[in-house]
Amino acid sequence: MPNYLATAAALFVVVLFAVAVLAMTVGNYAAAGVLFFSASIVIYFREKRLVGE
Repeated sequence: MPNYLATAAALFVVVLFAVAVLAMTVGNYAAAGVLFFSASIVIYFREKRLVGE
């Protein structure tokens, strides 16, 4: 059975990375840093809580 919540979290990480890269291209490095850090937290949460062993 597919884990829809884990898949949604992975898609959210992709969106966060895309927005972070966009923020970097316009020179907003603070926002890009926060977005990259947020993506890291979502990845950690997904691997620890959403993906079963």
